[in-house]
Amino acid sequence: MEGKIRIGVCVMEKKVFSAPMVQILERLEAFGEFEIVKFGDKVILEHPVESWPICDCLIAFYSTGYPLEKAEAYAALRKPFLVNELKQQHLLHDRREVYERLKKFGVPVPRYALVDREVPNQRLDYFIEEEDFAEVHGNRFWKPFVEKPVDGDNHSIMIYYPSSAGGGMKELFRKVGNRSSEFHPEVRRVRRGGSYIYEEFLPTGGTDVKVYTVGPEYAHAEARKSPVVDGVVMRNPDGKEVCGFDLLRCEGRSYVCDVNGWSFVKNSHKYYDDAACLLRKMFLEAKAPHISSTIPPILPWKSHEAVPPSEGLTRAGSGIIDTFGQSEELRCVIAVIRHGDRTPKQKVKLKVTEEKLLNLMLKYNGGRPRCETKLKSAVQLQDLLDATRALVPRNRPGRGSDSEAEDMEHAEKLRQVKAVLEEGGHFSGIYRKVQLKPLKWIKVAKINHEEEEERPVEALMVLKYGGVLTHAGRKQAEELGRYFRNNMYPGEGTGLLRLHSTYRHDLKIYSSDEGRVQMSAAAFAKGLLDLEGQLTPILVSLVSKDSSMLDGLENASVEMDEAKARLNEIITSGAKAGHCNGSSELPWMADGVGLPSSAYELLPRLVELTKKVTEQVKLLAKDEDEKLMDISGDDVNPSYDQAKALGKTTFDVDRIAAGLPCGSEGFLLMFARWRKLERDLYNERKERFDITQIPDVYDSCKYDLLHNAHLNLEGLDELFKVAQLLADGVIPNEYGINPKQKLKIGSKIARRLLGKILIDLRNTREEAISVAELKNNQDQDSKSNSSEWEDKDYHLKHPRKNEDGRRSSNTSDKSIDQEDDDEKETQYRLDPKYANVKTPDRHVRTRLYFTSESHIHSMMNVLRYCNLDELLEGEESLLSNNALQRLCRTKELDYMSYIVLRMFENIEVDLDDPNRFRIELTFSRGADRSPLEKSRCETPSLHQEHILPIMGPERLQEARSSLTLEKMERMLRPFAMPPEDFPPPTIPQGYFANGGDR
Repeated sequence: MEGKIRIGVCVMEKKVFSAPMVQILERLEAFGEFEIVKFGDKVILEHPVESWPICDCLIAFYSTGYPLEKAEAYAALRKPFLVNELKQQHLLHDRREVYERLKKFGVPVPRYALVDREVPNQRLDYFIEEEDFAEVHGNRFWKPFVEKPVDGDNHSIMIYYPSSAGGGMKELFRKVGNRSSEFHPEVRRVRRGGSYIYEEFLPTGGTDVKVYTVGPEYAHAEARKSPVVDGVVMRNPDGKEVCGFDLLRCEGRSYVCDVNGWSFVKNSHKYYDDAACLLRKMFLEAKAPHISSTIPPILPWKSHEAVPPSEGLTRAGSGIIDTFGQSEELRCVIAVIRHGDRTPKQKVKLKVTEEKLLNLMLKYNGGRPRCETKLKSAVQLQDLLDATRALVPRNRPGRGSDSEAEDMEHAEKLRQVKAVLEEGGHFSGIYRKVQLKPLKWIKVAKINHEEEEERPVEALMVLKYGGVLTHAGRKQAEELGRYFRNNMYPGEGTGLLRLHSTYRHDLKIYSSDEGRVQMSAAAFAKGLLDLEGQLTPILVSLVSKDSSMLDGLENASVEMDEAKARLNEIITSGAKAGHCNGSSELPWMADGVGLPSSAYELLPRLVELTKKVTEQVKLLAKDEDEKLMDISGDDVNPSYDQAKALGKTTFDVDRIAAGLPCGSEGFLLMFARWRKLERDLYNERKERFDITQIPDVYDSCKYDLLHNAHLNLEGLDELFKVAQLLADGVIPNEYGINPKQKLKIGSKIARRLLGKILIDLRNTREEAISVAELKNNQDQDSKSNSSEWEDKDYHLKHPRKNEDGRRSSNTSDKSIDQEDDDEKETQYRLDPKYANVKTPDRHVRTRLYFTSESHIHSMMNVLRYCNLDELLEGEESLLSNNALQRLCRTKELDYMSYIVLRMFENIEVDLDDPNRFRIELTFSRGADRSPLEKSRCETPSLHQEHILPIMGPERLQEARSSLTLEKMERMLRPFAMPPEDFPPPTIPQGYFANGGDR
């Protein structure tokens, strides 16, 4: 070995014999210029440094149990060339010092604050913890936030989640088996046993970047699934642990969040090659400058390697598919999806004059007597429960009582409020909200003061509850996510995961403000990306809330009231609907199409059957009510594991076996639900029907038939059939009696969503054209410089209209059409030399919008009837006549119904050819199956778990037709919000704050 440079490897054996270290050292030896000397644990730990092998260059770095001081002494004694500085490695033991050093050199880190304790559980004046935030020296961190021990060797890092997303904590730790994190739904409070760093949680879309460095001018980075999402480690036979640091990519910026982590490397041959070549250069320049460090044309370890076959994308996701005899590539998938199966939505209204409740209103509205307040947090709802328990009468008045009926009804509503707040033993801002609005106030003299002040004396309390995503709803959403993964992207199901993990899949998920919608989005993401674990971490990491785009009917309230009034007129007059302005060829053009001709005759039967069911539920509630009367009003709220409830994998078998309602709803609340329907459906004094209650009656019927069939309520089957017949006509017509009204209402409700979708399509087209132009330029220049494409920094720069600049927390929304320089972000791609795919420049954009029934109906009506607009007179419909006929027969867009737009690029036509980009439209009616159906042989397990299957997608165009992007934009633009009208930036506070929760 004479004449060779001796490379000492003074590292613990566990690291020396890890696959990456072996790969790098073998490559160094293959050059023939080095002798590798491995010290070994016995030498490092037991022998004095004077007896350690003498070497020219030293590779030494700290790991658990490593005697760093001895390595420093050896370096001082022998003075080898050091690959890693030794003294600076002490810095890594203290995260405080690491963060200070990073700040000193201008390296971005997340916003953070330090809590120093001299002894465990020390009380600190500057540290405050509340339900949804922690405050350090006045620096407030809204949940989700991150908690890190200051000890750099302690890798127990915790993320605390807000109550609005289900609460709980996720612990990140060194890999144990195949896991690197664990969710603890019961943990709400931060640790107090030591000193910690608190920092803001940066949403990264579920992906982290691991960076491996060699020397001052080289870094190799790999994307990986964040342990925050599900904690399952995807091992790879080619890689194990390599030292590096973590980057969090958020809104076009990178933040360093850890610098002494170890992670599993995937497909790391490029890193091994580069590391060996760079280390060789460093060693030669330090110890043998007379030897050229130029890299040989063929690396010695590659001379006998077989060239691995390049993996195409046709079997690994979103590859070239043959459509209409032409080569096309999938460019974009946009889906608007309704939430999954839920409990019925409920509302309790009562006027309150009790001082306890009025004081509670003042407590949370800042003491302003004329201002309303909203109660959503666990602390607020607990206050309300305590006050209500004290106000609910211990006994009910008997028949001979002189109590007024109004007082009795008020007491009953207070009992209902109490029962709702005690339901399930837990609180969630997702599913229960209370509004207190002052109605009357008086002036009273202040104590010891002559001036007067106002005090409220009456307020309106509105309690909204229910609408909880059920176990069935979570299963439906997760299954639909799997269906999308396997069917919406050409190629096999693993293809989407490969696209996503290699940064070729640009995924964004948006949700409305409603808890059932947020959880549906998280469950769908779980199925789409093959994730594991609870929904809360997935929700926070992958779902952005945009209530202004996906919530509410306010923009079309006047038009919808007009439609309902006309609908009521048609039904109660007994007039036959479905013929005015229509024809046998175009039945969907009629007023009130879908209403049964016998609608008016069905209403009395609907009322009669509703009363019959209500009476039965009243009897079931009687025993439960008497038992609850014996419970002390001072009983504390029992503990409840909310996050586990949100992630339950089975419905409540024990409750069903005991003859109780499924889920957490008791008979008292079930009775309140049916009694309210009975009272609201028909006013006996005025002899007036309220047809707006028909959808709610149908909703309750379907829920109880699916989830509470074991209660055997007589007449429920018939009530469902009557309610369904009426609801099939009422629900679609609430969004417009005729096509022009449907178009007007639809465009007002879905205006912003439609504008966002057009921006999605435009940005995808611009990006695809940029890729094509860059590729064409490379092809033209390849003869003169064949290596230019490979050696250049492989990225695309083009204006991005920031639709993805939005964040779910801690940052403001941005104007969609903003042209500032910070909106021109770099899009990084795979290195073509090491991508192992035929088309490394392929990029697929997915945008998923989760919302409620109103937006599904609204968007579908715009797609159906946009050609009726005066500006588009003479244009053919976006949809085929066959599709319009089927939609006319489709009465309900049920749970998990969806509309999908897929955009394909025909790479064989010119860039400016309108046929370059084609849109494909499909939709599904969702779980549009009757719970009365008995023929479910194909899905017995779903039937056993109260889950209705989701109907498959249907085409909205003829199979051989082609809808160009140009026509799609022209037809939808009149009904979509233009980019310049999107709301200006807001300053949010806390998680999902742009939805106005706080």
